[in-house]
Amino acid sequence: MQLNFTPKQGQYLAFIHYYTLINRQAPAESDMQKFFGVSPPSVHQMIVTLEREGLISRIPGQGRSIVLNVPRAQLPDLKPVDGK
Repeated sequence: MQLNFTPKQGQYLAFIHYYTLINRQAPAESDMQKFFGVSPPSVHQMIVTLEREGLISRIPGQGRSIVLNVPRAQLPDLKPVDGK
């Protein structure tokens, strides 16, 4: 089954995958904010959207609880953010 997500959503999903792989815990929203160079509300809205679309799961009120619901084979490569 091929999941549909936007290129931007794909980059967030790829970041979550690689961050979790390297750090052995899911990223905090502040980690995504730093990497993508966006505002806290932008990151939060993306996380809410990814969860609503069923692409991730998380435990309300528990930090670093994001779990990907997308197989690795369907994730795009993580690309450097412009200006970095």
